[in-house]
Amino acid sequence: MSVTSVLFDLDGTLVDPAGAITSGIRHAVTSHGLADPGEARVEALVGPPLQIGLRTLDGVTDENIDSIIAGYRARYAEVGMGQSVIYPGVVAFLDALREVGIHVAVTTAKPINIARQLIARKGLDAHLDAIHGNADEHGSMGSSKTHIVAEALQHGKLDPATSVVVGDRHYDWDAARANSVASIGVAWGFAQDGELQQADAIAATTKELAVLLLGTQVAAKLGLDENLMQEGAK
Repeated sequence: MSVTSVLFDLDGTLVDPAGAITSGIRHAVTSHGLADPGEARVEALVGPPLQIGLRTLDGVTDENIDSIIAGYRARYAEVGMGQSVIYPGVVAFLDALREVGIHVAVTTAKPINIARQLIARKGLDAHLDAIHGNADEHGSMGSSKTHIVAEALQHGKLDPATSVVVGDRHYDWDAARANSVASIGVAWGFAQDGELQQADAIAATTKELAVLLLGTQVAAKLGLDENLMQEGAK
């Protein structure tokens, strides 16, 4: 695979939310007097903008959704960002990509200001060339990330033919396909049953991802544990 740029999803791909997203959503929903949707139900909401995912829950309406999101964001800022951790091997892998001249960017559905805060707090900003996300909370483009990947390609003057989108949900490879970009699904995130098979390739560990993008010889030099199954992998 000849690669000149890699566009990474954030939560579930580079960063393990460590339950902060799902517990935060459940807390925000129940604090508004609504029934707890449960962990499994909320896991399926990780990926698209909150304005889109929350509307699929019973009791969420036009009248209370903004308040629910505000409650979630307050809790996320207070404890969620701190709980999130970088997946094993990610920093070394990002640096290895950049050392061979590959453009490395984040393409997330998170509001761009929240994404930048999280990335800076985890020290990932020094290992990235660019960060792209949604302009705000409102999800005016729906659940699609096509516009985010398109922005990354345009901003970096990247060649779609030698670019790859790496993510954990179908929103990532749908956006890749719409922009004529290859995709890799990572098995340690929030993919639902059968979802990963829609990506062009699948990586179960950072080691496997490194082999796909850098080749076996370069990947071997990173010292990544090929037997390590990332936290959260199905």
